[in-house]
Amino acid sequence: MEQGLRGKVAVVAGATRGAGRGIAAALGEAGATVVCTGRSSTNRRLASDYAGRPETIEETAALVTELGGVGIAEPVDHLDPEQVRALAERIGAAHGRIDVLVNDIWGAEVLKGGPPQWNTPIWELDLADGLRILRLAVDTHLITSHHLLPLLISRPGGLLVEITDGTADYNADRYRISVYYDLAKVAVNRLAFSQGHELAPHGATAVAVTPGWLRSEMMLGNFGVTERNWADALREGAVPGFPTAPPGFRHSESPRYVGRGVAALAADPDRARWNQRSVTSADLARDYGHTDIDGNQPDSWAHTT
Repeated sequence: MEQGLRGKVAVVAGATRGAGRGIAAALGEAGATVVCTGRSSTNRRLASDYAGRPETIEETAALVTELGGVGIAEPVDHLDPEQVRALAERIGAAHGRIDVLVNDIWGAEVLKGGPPQWNTPIWELDLADGLRILRLAVDTHLITSHHLLPLLISRPGGLLVEITDGTADYNADRYRISVYYDLAKVAVNRLAFSQGHELAPHGATAVAVTPGWLRSEMMLGNFGVTERNWADALREGAVPGFPTAPPGFRHSESPRYVGRGVAALAADPDRARWNQRSVTSADLARDYGHTDIDGNQPDSWAHTT
């Protein structure tokens, strides 16, 4: 797949960190031009819900370029329709189209709380925080699709990827953390289904993709490790001052793994076979044969009850 997306234009909405950065990087590995959007920028004009985090979209864009693509940083608040409309105008003027749109906007990791707050009933949760979770997780995707999909359908073959947590089948009969989180993740899966219905007549495809247990910057920080020594988190006492990761962490994956799945989808001339489906990063790896950066094909969902 090396350089298989040379000449293609991708937009990764929510590319600052985590899965978004991993997807942008993998698209860069494949040679794509990647517009990386988010609120965390070196210009600091937009406020992020992750105040104090060091990652920026400029770092992501530089990584895309370093890996062989062309990275472009675009500071955007995807809750502001005017900012997204203006983004669409700039992309249209510069490139004339979008070949791949990835809706990875989230921003509610802090609001959802940690394990001690999970399973709290709706009447005990802060209503304003809950509604903001939905705005960050769902409204952003709707606003982005509204303004950017016209560029995706300007010619046949476009790909829309909705990033979520848990497949439609998995989430259908499992409660996920809280009413608000549960609703957000189910909704994003459904967005791929409904948008796929609308995109198909234009020769475009929509797919919902969920990573497994993601070794994001935040997750690695929780255990006091980096991507280079992440397995130390599994050994009790190996990282003083930090908790030991549960056994399931051994099946975790780097953000590049889901990214390589998205890149493989984008390069597949028969990508329409995935339209309206909800799949995991491991599903894509098995189908396309790629691996994570360590050469493995982890599947944390296969070890999740």
